[in-house]
Amino acid sequence: MSNNGDAPIEARTEAVAAALIANKHLSAEDLAHFVHMAEDWRPQNGARVVARAWTDAAFRERLLTDATAACAEMGYAGLQGEYIVALEDTPERHNVIVCTQCSCTAWPVLGLPPNWYKSPEYRARVVREPRRVLREMGLELAAEISIRVWETSAETRYMVIPLRPAGTENCSVDELAALVTREALIGVALAAAP
Repeated sequence: MSNNGDAPIEARTEAVAAALIANKHLSAEDLAHFVHMAEDWRPQNGARVVARAWTDAAFRERLLTDATAACAEMGYAGLQGEYIVALEDTPERHNVIVCTQCSCTAWPVLGLPPNWYKSPEYRARVVREPRRVLREMGLELAAEISIRVWETSAETRYMVIPLRPAGTENCSVDELAALVTREALIGVALAAAP
């Protein structure tokens, strides 16, 4: 037990799971399937998608045309992976995503949303003052770069294809994927320089 008398998170998680199964809200198989999927939903999946788009022009075109199918082609599909749209950053335009209603993201390629993405402050402010919010999060963009904010919803889930960093011409796909963070896939950061 912790100092405040609450059970450890593992014990609380097991109790909730047992209650869901006992009350027939989920079967043990459903719960196991969900846990397995959640373990597979990682931002590294989206980073691999971006790295492939940077190195394979035909895949990049498929990704920009039908991101849901292109991500599924790489094995990244399923719950919350329907209706993915890829947004490509350019030297003139930077994209950032937000869900102002809740915390919708494309789970198979972005993972579960981080706490800051779910915060009411981020959800409200990035729409009104994106440049300032990005600056506060550590991303300073030149004044001539426009910022486009995209509203993710249950019907459309976005992922950002950040600009490929300079000096990465000789990097492997794995090395490129290591440069792409969840924050870059959401648009609050750039892909890291090597």
